[in-house]
Amino acid sequence: MKTLPKILVTSAAGKTGLHVTLQLRQQDYPVRAFVRRRDHRSETLERAGAEVFVGNQYSLTDMRTAMTGVSRVYQCAPTAPNGLHFNAVFTAAAHEAKLEHVVTLSQWLSSADHPSLFTREVYLGDILIGMRPEMSITTVNPGWFADNYLMVLDMAAHLGLFTMPLGAGDQKKNAPPSNEDIARVVVASLTDPAKHAGQTYRPTGPELLSPNDIAAAMSRALRRRVRYMDISERMMVKALKALPPSNYSVAAVTQLALYADEYRRGSFSVNAPTDHVARIGGQEPESFEAIVRKHAAGQPGLVKSPLRSLGAMARFAKILATRPFDLKRAEAERDYVQLSAPVFAQDDASWQATHQPASITLPAARVA
Repeated sequence: MKTLPKILVTSAAGKTGLHVTLQLRQQDYPVRAFVRRRDHRSETLERAGAEVFVGNQYSLTDMRTAMTGVSRVYQCAPTAPNGLHFNAVFTAAAHEAKLEHVVTLSQWLSSADHPSLFTREVYLGDILIGMRPEMSITTVNPGWFADNYLMVLDMAAHLGLFTMPLGAGDQKKNAPPSNEDIARVVVASLTDPAKHAGQTYRPTGPELLSPNDIAAAMSRALRRRVRYMDISERMMVKALKALPPSNYSVAAVTQLALYADEYRRGSFSVNAPTDHVARIGGQEPESFEAIVRKHAAGQPGLVKSPLRSLGAMARFAKILATRPFDLKRAEAERDYVQLSAPVFAQDDASWQATHQPASITLPAARVA
């Protein structure tokens, strides 16, 4: 019986990394899971049989150690500042380790002159990773994750409001993929490099949905009426400052505002949906309603009650009372690299040329 190669998963406790690790273990692949710290997520990975490696992904020494004895890696940059530093560390270690194959989580908006510093860093990181010709690459290019909408599910569950700055309710659309579906495409690419080397995949959900459609799916999943409210960028900033998510930073907020701008421009609906989850990942993509149902089932705090509704109202009042910060000033204070003439995705001829629908011809599968 052939020995399966050990695979390193970076950001293994994250949105996609955790599911990539668990799905690889379901297929009996040995996995080294790179995490920042031990917590309930690392315990889940250990129970699944993964080797948990605790370290600093920005440390070249730690990355070198993590790559010892592995030939394939899932490269997923942390959702944090200094993404380009992570990519430089990863690339240097990958070169020294003589990796065979890397699956990298890129970004649908990735382009050279994008207004978002994070997006430009992803673009540069993709170039760096591809500079070693002996190592094959598969690029996974998701757009706006379904998980992004779940950030405001508490408000939807208790106040009946889905609030985001996404534009008019029936217009701009997205085909949101689940974290698990993105992971399925990654896992297929990791377990059969010969079949997927050199390919770029864009996992999406099964259909394009408007913000009103998203609200309707929340209504059905939560069994209560939810309506979409288009809010301003200022209100979004206030909400994130008042009720920060786990990966909150001023830097992340400034970039999210730019992605919301791209959403209103319709960039995430370009060439969507795709069949990549079904054709590459081997399973029909989850509907957004199913994603919400699954998430709500694991969150008892989303069950409606008078006390929880009062709590939601108090959180909403806190948002209204919070002073926003100036996004442009925040970028300037952090000495971000600025471009004199940044270009949004659909105004970029190079982006347009590389984001057209393409038929993908795959060679016959081989046994890993």
